[in-house]
Formats: sequence, C-alpha cells, structure tokens
Amino acid sequence: MPATVHLSEVTETRINAEAVKALVSDSTTGAVVLFSGDVRNHDHGRTVISLTYEGHPSSQEVFAAVVNNFAAQSQTTAIAAVHRIGDIPIGEAALVVAVGSSHRGDAFAAAGALVDVIKEELPVWKHQFFSDGSDEWVNCA
Repeated sequence: MPATVHLSEVTETRINAEAVKALVSDSTTGAVVLFSGDVRNHDHGRTVISLTYEGHPSSQEVFAAVVNNFAAQSQTTAIAAVHRIGDIPIGEAALVVAVGSSHRGDAFAAAGALVDVIKEELPVWKHQFFSDGSDEWVNCA
C-alpha cells in the first residue's frame, strides 16, 4: 500500500518542523524520522552570511509530483515534506521531510532517499552570499 502524503509544499514562510512531524505520527506509526535541512553559516571553508532559494514557477507542481511518486513506491505509511524558498536566515530550515512507518529501518531509508530525490529533481537553486563579499549559485545547470 502506498504511503499517504499529508503535505507536499513549497513555501516562502518559516517551516515548523514539529508540525510537519505531527502530520505523519499516529497510533499505527512505530517510527518517525524527521529530517531538517537547515541553513548553515559556512560552506567549503567560507563564511555564509545570507542565503536565498529561488524556485522555478513550476516548483510546487514538481515538488508535489516528486513526493507523490515517491510515496507510491514507498514501504512507509505516511510522508510530509516542505521546501522553503526566498531569503532564509542562518539556522532556519530550508527543507523538512517527515516519514512515518511501522518500522525504523523503512523510515530511515525512505527519509534519506526522498531527500536525495527532492534535491535531484526540484527546480530550486541556492544563492549564497559570503563574508568576503563574493557569492555563488548552487545547483544551477
């Protein structure tokens, strides 16, 4: 049976990781894995002072399709995922994925795999600004 998708959203607002986690947890869930990809203050030895995620206009549609396609093949019971775009302060979440399952192994495997698929397929690009005045775009093909 495919996992139920409780949330698949691209948003400009701050993500509440605990609220995302709560969506996949119920009395049938034996394990919940919560991944929060947070904006860090460094990258490859350089100090990051700010970061912006730019999303293609199709990013919500693509995100929903990625999450739903993953859920259809998943051995888990529930999935919720949110990706933030726009300016994101250091320390705040850019991507939150929660996976509920009967067993921990399936939940851990699915959470990691879903994060990888999202990073590969979502048309969102990271623009980092560094303390030395330089900047770079990441994931731009």
